[in-house]
This record gives sequence, structure tokens and C-alpha cells, in this order.
Amino acid sequence: MIGSTNTPAAAPSHFIRQRIDDDLKTGKNHSVVTRFPPEPNGYLHIGHAKSICLNFGLATDYHGKCNLRFDDTNPVKEDVEYVESIQEDVLWLGFQWHSLYYASDYFEKLYEFAVELIQKEKAYVCSLNSDEMREYRGTLTTAGRESPYRDRSVQENLELFQRMRQGKFEEGAHVLRARIDMASSNVNLRDPAIYRIRKAHHHRTGNQWCIYPMYDYAHCLSDMLEGITHSICTLEFEDHRPLYDWILDTLKTTVHPQQIEFSRLNLDYTVMSKRKLLQLVQEKKVLGWDDPRMPTLQGLRRRGFTPESLRDFCERVGVTKKESCIEMGFLETCVREDLDRIAPRSMCVLNPLRVVIENYPEGEVEELEVPNHPNRPEMGTRKVEFSRVILIEQGDFMENPPPKFFRLGLGREVRLRSAYFIRCHQVIHDPITGQVQELRCTYDSATRGGSAPDGRKVKGTLHWVSEAHSIQVEVRLYDRLFNVQFPGAGDQDFLTQMNPNSLEILKNCRAEKSLTQAPPESRFQFERQGYFCVDRWDSRPGHPVFNRTVTLKDSWAKEKNTSRNQSLTI
Repeated sequence: MIGSTNTPAAAPSHFIRQRIDDDLKTGKNHSVVTRFPPEPNGYLHIGHAKSICLNFGLATDYHGKCNLRFDDTNPVKEDVEYVESIQEDVLWLGFQWHSLYYASDYFEKLYEFAVELIQKEKAYVCSLNSDEMREYRGTLTTAGRESPYRDRSVQENLELFQRMRQGKFEEGAHVLRARIDMASSNVNLRDPAIYRIRKAHHHRTGNQWCIYPMYDYAHCLSDMLEGITHSICTLEFEDHRPLYDWILDTLKTTVHPQQIEFSRLNLDYTVMSKRKLLQLVQEKKVLGWDDPRMPTLQGLRRRGFTPESLRDFCERVGVTKKESCIEMGFLETCVREDLDRIAPRSMCVLNPLRVVIENYPEGEVEELEVPNHPNRPEMGTRKVEFSRVILIEQGDFMENPPPKFFRLGLGREVRLRSAYFIRCHQVIHDPITGQVQELRCTYDSATRGGSAPDGRKVKGTLHWVSEAHSIQVEVRLYDRLFNVQFPGAGDQDFLTQMNPNSLEILKNCRAEKSLTQAPPESRFQFERQGYFCVDRWDSRPGHPVFNRTVTLKDSWAKEKNTSRNQSLTI
């Protein structure tokens, strides 16, 4: 029931849960109401997923409510495209908001609250330009100076503010500032601006307004108007909390949400700044916000990450007040574990090499019954055709293999997955390039299914497809977007640190015929290759496109000696 003081046993405890438990026990709050308040100025990324999981998860666990609210107070940067993508991402991640709000829903009320602050002599219209305001504000070590417009009368401030609303002034001519303390050690309390002039079209209110509230002002009042009990945000807003409280206390609101800060999520080998992600898109360094190399939820989804794996990742990362950087390999481990459990198996040859099994009857075709998952019989089986000519990976054959090469070589015997043992006895080379063009092999008909009656063992097992019964597919292999662990650290230009090999496109791969009708976003393990997803946009009938989500093993683990949760100064 709402208001329960018991944290669910399955939910990991952290300092925010402890705070909520205390508030419910003491009667400070009788229910839990949270919100996820993104600004619609870009696409959500994996860092937002942590906030989504936290806010919606707390509301669910405490039988409370979580709202989705768009902080749409800056019309210059916001767009309906972002509003729609954010809603799609929240739903895809597995959450449903209680109510949908916009800060713009409250523009009239926010204006009225600003008038009330002026009447209380707690706000004034300042006519300093931006450079002058910066100079008057002071520094972290020196106090600020009071604006020469600070002592305007209440009546003059009311008239000026009304004329600002009416569009009588140009941008930058005036701002409305809170009157707090220019000598405060917290620069956020040095008469911060709470309204500015913006003559821009708003995606919801059109041209109705030409003044817009600042984030710090609008945010706390929006929380109050919605009855939010716990306003959860990231650590960069910790110094803003006194302003959050000052506005609510000064207006003597009956509801006073409490702001609680937690550490944001940082991920290595990528960038999480919306500004930098936007730069990557605008300068066409990536193919868009949903490029599978991007850390956006749209990008991760297109690459094949499951919402379950992202929720698991956020839970395992935990909630703390200490800034840290999580290894990309940890995120990949979460999706690898999930896909290992749910993804049906299939075979796809990325770089085909033709193999002719000379003692297999010409024209004969066998249908092998192959399990879709080795550990989940309930997932059923599929039929895989076997014939005289098959395709294997070029990398699975060497004419003169080194001692620890356990795949196919001249005179060697290997197992074909779910089929037969074959032995290579001849190599055909291209007469012009000298490259291996075709292998001639024999098979042992007694080894059907992959084992020999006489008990002999082979060390190599290869995946394969029948040449005549496979389909051509395009496969896209994705890797880290950046070559360095912390792109842009120090004075480095993060764009110069991009990995030129982050995408490899293979157009002539051959896959099992059973994948012909695989729907967009369906996921598979290509045996011995990794986990792959049908591209949700580019794949079409007759031209299947598969994105590699993750390899079977962490290929970066040996290259890094950093801890999974390495401390990082942001």
C-alpha cells in the first residue's frame, strides 16, 4: 500500500532508500512521489537510464507515483522530436509514468510566483548586460557586488516585468533576479537570474511567451505544484539546493519537496555530454542519434541491447554520492549475460571459404534438427540443411597452422557443428592472387551429430552453412567509438580521439535460411561470433542487416588494468 515503510527485500538498499524509509517512519511523508524531468534538447543516453530506473523504481517499490515532466523552459534548444524520443525511450526501458507534465504547463503560475517575489521585495528587474552581471557576481574567493538596479521600487519592478512579458524589450535588455545575498559563499545565491527574455518560438506555447523562467526557479516550483516528495537529481545540483529551498521557503509553499543528490553515471571510451553528442551528430561523425556506437538509448536499442540488460546494469552499478567511471566492459557483460539466456542460436559465416565434401553424394540434402538453445529445450529446434558444398570462415583454415591452432588445416580433421567430422586433403588457390579459394574435404558419415562411434576426439568445432541453402546478409561489426578511455580529458579534442575502426561493414556474409524472415530487433547468437540484432531501420525483405551487439567474450579485458569502478575526477 502507499506509504509503506518497508523497502522491498529484493531491492538493494542505498542512502536514498534509507532517507525515504526515515521520512515515512517519522510521518514527514505519507507517500512517495518522484519524477523524471529531462530537458527535450537531445536524445537520452545511458546516464539518463540510471535516473529513470532510480526514480521510477523507487515509486514502484514504495507503491507511489512517478511523473514524466519535460523541462521545456529554453525554446532555443528544444524540439518535439526530442519530446517524442524521450517518451519512447522511457516506455521501451519498461516504465510507465503516472502523469505527463511540461514545465510550460506552469508558465502562468510561475509568472504569478515571480510577481509575488517582487511584491515581497525578494526579486527585482536588473538591467546589467551579461558581461556586467558576470563582473558584479564576483568569484569563488571574492564576494560579489550589488547591482545598481537592486533597489528599484516594487512598483517599478512590477511595471518593468510586465513590459518584459509584453515583449517591449529586446533580448538581454533586462532579467529578473532573486534578491538574496551578493556576499554569499555560494555563488548560486548571489542574486541569480530567474527570468530572461527569449524571443523564440516554443514547441508547445508558440509565441505566447517571450520571457522564460530559468531552470533553478522553474524546477523547484514544478516539483512543488506536482506534490513531489523526493526530488532526486545528480551531484552537480548539490550547490543549487540552497536556492531550491530559498525559493520555496520565501514563497511559503505548503508543499516543500526535498532535493537529494546522487552521483551521475560515467562510462569509459565514450562521451556523455549532450553538447558533445550533439556535436558528433551535427558534424556527421556518426550516422545520427541512434547510431549503434552512440551511448544513447536509441543507439543501444538499435545495436541490440535489451531493456532488461540496461535495468540490470543500473541496479548493479548502484546509487552513491561518489563520482566514478564504469568500464564499458561491465555494461557489455550485462547484455551478454541476458542475451546468453534469451537469444536463439544460429550460424552465420562472415568471411566465407568454399568447402567441397567430395565423398558426399551430389544432389543430396539432409535436414539436420538443431536445438535453438543448448540449455533451453522449450525454445525448440530448427532445420538446417547440409549438402556437398558448404561455407566456413576463412579464418578457420590455415595451410601451415601453428601448434595451438585447433581448427582446420591440410590433413587435419575437425567437427562441423551439429553435423559431421570432415578432413581436408586438398587446397585450391586462386591462379592470380594465390589466395586460398576452395578446400576439398571428405566426411565421415558415421559421425552424424558430431561424435565418432570409435571414440576418437577432435579439438576443433566449426560453424558452417550450406552454400545452396544459405542467404546473403549484411553484418555490421561495432567497436568502441573512441580509442582512449577518457575522451576529451584535460585539454584534448575528443574528436581527434575517435576510433577509425569503430565500424566494419561486411556485405557478403552467409547465414542460415531460417533467418530470412527474422523481424526487426530480433536477437540471435551467431555461434562462435557473438550476439547480433536485426537492424530496426535498414533491414528489409531480401536484404537482412545484422548489427553486432557484443562479442562472446570481452576482447578488451586483457588490454586494460583499470578497476571496474575506477574513480574519476569529473
